Amino acid sequence: MRYYIIAGEASGDLHGSNLMKALRKKDVNADIRFWGGDLMAAAGGHMVKHYKERSFMGFIEVLKNLPKIFNDIALCKKDITNYQPDVIIFIDNSGFNLRIAKWARKQRYRTNYYISPQVWASRAQRVQAIKRDIDAMYVILPFEKVFYKSYNYEVTFVGHPLIDAISERPVIDEYEFRRKHLLSDKPIIALLPGSRKQEITKTLSVMLSVIDHYPNYQFVIAGAPSQDFEFYKPYITNPNVNFVDNKTYDLLSMSTAALVTSGTATLETALFKVPQVVCYKGSNISYQIAKRIITLKYISLVNLIMDKKVVTELIQNDFNPGRLKKELDLILDDHERTKFFLNYYELEKKLGGKGASEKTADLIFKSLQSIGK
Repeated sequence: MRYYIIAGEASGDLHGSNLMKALRKKDVNADIRFWGGDLMAAAGGHMVKHYKERSFMGFIEVLKNLPKIFNDIALCKKDITNYQPDVIIFIDNSGFNLRIAKWARKQRYRTNYYISPQVWASRAQRVQAIKRDIDAMYVILPFEKVFYKSYNYEVTFVGHPLIDAISERPVIDEYEFRRKHLLSDKPIIALLPGSRKQEITKTLSVMLSVIDHYPNYQFVIAGAPSQDFEFYKPYITNPNVNFVDNKTYDLLSMSTAALVTSGTATLETALFKVPQVVCYKGSNISYQIAKRIITLKYISLVNLIMDKKVVTELIQNDFNPGRLKKELDLILDDHERTKFFLNYYELEKKLGGKGASEKTADLIFKSLQSIGK
C-alpha cells in the first residue's frame, strides 16, 4: 500500500514515526511518503518537507507567512497527485491538514485522521468539515469520542501514543547522563519552554527570572529538536542554569519539578510523574484573539483530561516572576507533591493503556484491505 502522512510539528513527528513503524509491521510492502521530521525520516520512507520549514505560532505569525503557507499547500497537492496514495493520513496540524483534506475529498482520495485537531477547544464548527472530508478519525484523548458523538460523528479512541513512547524508551544511567551533560548532583528543575522560537522567547526569560531563589537546585533547559544551541546560548548566563539538547524524556526521568509551556509537554511531564507549573505567554494580539475563540476552562491537557485543576496554569499576565515563585514553592512542598502523584496515576488510567500506534495501524490497514486496495 502507498501511505501519504502529513505531520507539522515535533509531537506529530514523534507520533508519525511510531505509526510508520507500526504500519510496516502490518504491511511489509508499505510505501510511505511524508511531511514530518527527523524521527519520521529515521523510520523510513521519503520526506517531502521538514516541519521546521513551516513552523509558525500565533495568528500574527501565520498572517505574516501566508504566501509561504499557500505555496506549501500547492506543493502538497501536486505531490499527492503525482504519488497517488492509497490513503492520506493527517496528524493534528489542523490549519494545513484540513485544507488538504477538503481538496483530497474532491479528488476521491481515502482520508484518515490520527490525533484530532483541537476542534473541541475552538471553532467547533470545523467538525462539519471533518465529517465531510475524513473517512475515519482515530482520537487519543478520552473526552474526544464524547465530543464528536455530540455532533453525530463516530470516531475511534485508540489510547494515547505517549504511553508507548515513554514506556518503551531505554533506561538511562543517571550518573552518566549528569556527567556527560555537565550537571551537578543538585535536584533538577526542568525548563520546557516549547519548541517554536516565538514561544521560547516569550517564556524562557520569565522561567529563568526565579533561579536565584533556589540555590539548592539546578535549572536545566530542555532544548527542542527544532532549535539550535546558538538560539538558547544568550539565556545561559547563570552558573546554576544548564542546557540539555533534544533529551527531554531523559531529563524528565530524573527531574524533581518542571516549568512547562502549555501543549503536549504538559502531558509528557505528567506521565513522568513530575510536579509542574504550566506557563503560557503569547503576543498580546494573538492572546486577545485566542481568548475570544477558545471556550475551554483549561489550557493544559492534564487538566482537560482530568476535568479539574491538577496543575496550576499561569497564563499571559499571571505568568510573572512573583506568581511563578509562589507556584514553584508549592510544587516543591512534599505534601503538595503527593497530590500530584495521585492525580497523575489516575490520569494515566484514563489514557487507555499501551498500543495506540499499533491499534491505529491495524485499523488503517484493515480498512484498506476491506475496500480491495
